Amino acid sequence: MIFAELEYEQDYSEFHSELVGFIEASFSNVEHGLQGDSWIWVFENEDKVAIDTFSSMKHQVKAPSSESSLLEKVLKHIGSKYTLNVYAEPEYEGHE
Repeated sequence: MIFAELEYEQDYSEFHSELVGFIEASFSNVEHGLQGDSWIWVFENEDKVAIDTFSSMKHQVKAPSSESSLLEKVLKHIGSKYTLNVYAEPEYEGHE
């Protein structure tokens, strides 16, 4: 499910490295890549939050459930520096 979308001016591929650096500054288990789309995965215990451009031209914050404690941490961290549009109700992705 999609919980939020970041706002920024540049192309997502130009923003990728900056966002990865910011995420890695606070989370120790992060994987990422940039190949056609940008994707960042944040892990904590059994939790996973994805920040990617798979279904938008801007990074979206995604998690399997709104009850994820990691989701709240990631949203709070990103929102402390960047403009983040948090959806009142999560949106489903095409495959959900």
